[in-house]
Formats: sequence, structure tokens, C-alpha cells
Amino acid sequence: MKEHEIIDKLREYFEENYELMRLEGGHALTEDVKQLALTQVLYYYNKMRDVANKVTDTEVKLTLPEQITQKGRNFTIEGIVDIVRDDDETWMYDIKTHDTDYIKANKDLYGRQLNVYAHIWQKLRGQPLDKTAVISTAYPAGLKRAHLLNDPFQIQYELSKWEPLVDLDFDQEKVEEIIADFAETVDCIEDKKFKPAPVEVLKENLAGSKSKFGQRICRECDARFSCSSYREYVLGKGKGSRGNFRKYFDDFGSDTAKEEWANANLSARDINTINPE
Repeated sequence: MKEHEIIDKLREYFEENYELMRLEGGHALTEDVKQLALTQVLYYYNKMRDVANKVTDTEVKLTLPEQITQKGRNFTIEGIVDIVRDDDETWMYDIKTHDTDYIKANKDLYGRQLNVYAHIWQKLRGQPLDKTAVISTAYPAGLKRAHLLNDPFQIQYELSKWEPLVDLDFDQEKVEEIIADFAETVDCIEDKKFKPAPVEVLKENLAGSKSKFGQRICRECDARFSCSSYREYVLGKGKGSRGNFRKYFDDFGSDTAKEEWANANLSARDINTINPE
């Protein structure tokens, strides 16, 4: 397939997926935000086309069944990866939405998960594996700015320094330790032991990120408003913060994001009113 045909297909798939997500979720995007998302997809393909062209197996489901916790509970570990077989080598890729700097600064965290996947692939499936890696799909801030400014030279510069592929070493000897950690987590969940991180941890900057734990991790947690550590973290952010705590209950993003969301959904409502399905 020629390059322009691939780009056309990507645009087609993007539109199909967008319409499916819009119908399932009931949310729409403004045209400029939608085009920005499409641009991210095209830049991502431009950067990863060599890997994409070599992928032999996509969304391979890996399963490690019949695991037992210390308290006798049965659990299964599952994961989805992509496989590339090139000449005499086999690579395993795990796709993440986290940014590259964060992944590089937390290689051990991502490596632990891939270690288990590598174990399943090699020991249970009996197939060789030469390398594991994480692919970051996050849109680099510099590239996004260059695109919005329509600066072709800056775009090329940002593309050249973007490294979405992060190689990770896997260690077969660590697998039992990692599975034991999974088992301990299962027991904690089943026993309803949900101990929050200390507030000191929430105030620390995450490795590879300028954000604090309380901003990047806790803000994505649905249970944050029932968490004593998060409450203390928010109330301790300065004079008058106690009176402003309600803002965190009504936090739907920036004013721009809320306006875009409202306008897009009003447009979608008007279209559905004119052309009811």
C-alpha cells in the first residue's frame, strides 16, 4: 500500500472510531479539537511507521491463570501486547499513554509488568523473545505548540527529538517476586484494605515529571474526595484554601476545556434535533 493510501486509511479509521466513541459516550468534540487529535495520530504514525510496518501480531492477549494468593484466593493476570518478528528477532511492545520522560524515569515500574508478559510468552507459549519495550502515545508539548503555531521548521525539530519508543530489559528471575506483589494487592482489595499514600508523598514531584503526585495521580482517582491524604493535601495548599475546597468537587477542567465541551455537545444536540435517528 502506498504512503498516501495509508494516510487516507488512517483518516478513515479515525473518523469511524470518533463516531463510534461519540455515539457510545454521548460527547462530541469541536472541529478544531478533533483535527488536533487527528494530527496527533498522523504525527505518531510518521514517527513509528517502521515499527508499524513490522508488527506481525497486534493486541495479543496474554494470560497467566490459576495464581494463588497467600490467603488462598485464586486470580488471573492478563495483558495485551503487540509482537514484531523481524529477521531472527522477536520484540514485544506495550503501548502506554504516558509521556516518554515519565516512562524513562520509571523504567522499573513498567519493566515489572513487561517481565510478567515476557514470562508468559516464553515459558507458557514456548516462544523466544529478544527485546521488550514501551511505546508512548503521548503528544509532546513542544510538538503540539509547533503545530498550533504552524511552524514547519519547529515541527521537524520536535519530531526529530521525539522518542516514543523506550527499550526495557526483562529479567526472568524477578517474575516470582512481581507475581507475589500482584497476589498481595489482590488480598488487600478483597480484604477492603485501601490505605492511601501519606500526604508527604502527594506533595513530592514524580520522577520524570514536573507534576506532584497529588496532581498527576490523585486527580485521576475517583476516590480522591474520600481520601484523608488528598483532603489534607488540598487544604494545606495555602491561606483560604479551605473555603475553596468545593472547587475540587466541581473540577471539570479549564474554562477553555469546559467551553469546548459545551459548544461541541450543543452542536451535536442541534444536529440530532434536525436529523433524529
